Amino acid sequence: MKYFYVRQEVPDMFTRRRAQLLVPLTLMVAGAVLLAIAAGCGGDDGASASIEPTTRTFFMEAVEPKGSTSAEKEPFPTEALPEGGGYKLEEPDEDGNWVVETYTWAPDQIVVYEGDTVNLEIVGINGARHDSLIEKYVDEFVVERGKLTSLSFVADKAGVFKIVCTIHPPAMTGELLVLPRP
Repeated sequence: MKYFYVRQEVPDMFTRRRAQLLVPLTLMVAGAVLLAIAAGCGGDDGASASIEPTTRTFFMEAVEPKGSTSAEKEPFPTEALPEGGGYKLEEPDEDGNWVVETYTWAPDQIVVYEGDTVNLEIVGINGARHDSLIEKYVDEFVVERGKLTSLSFVADKAGVFKIVCTIHPPAMTGELLVLPRP
């Protein structure tokens, strides 16, 4: 039986270190090039990229996801859900069927920039009534099943602000995320 030996050169310490630095350096250069391209796409005058205040319209729903099964397939939960009107767990009926439901906003997060005008068109799908508010922006509004509620305001404060149905806490809580203007 013949053996063949392959000579492999092992890079010295300097060569290995250079290779280890090359990958992150390449990624940093590529990122800088992409940022430069993005900044150049911001406007015709070549000034730094900025996003001008605009009007943003969002379509939301007040919905009630619901699930049901039978105690034969899945045991009824022994732990209680959080208090408030946002969750409901109905015990098994005479046939062993039980239901769990909650209320929520869909979508449950709205993202805008500071200075944007925000238009919300909210339709009530489930639940007869949702007395609601948006922290720091809208003191109160009502969403009712089958009706459209329209809101409009200027997002003049950066931060995270709760969108809350006061009848169905804690589940029916969303958020308005107002990003600082770049």
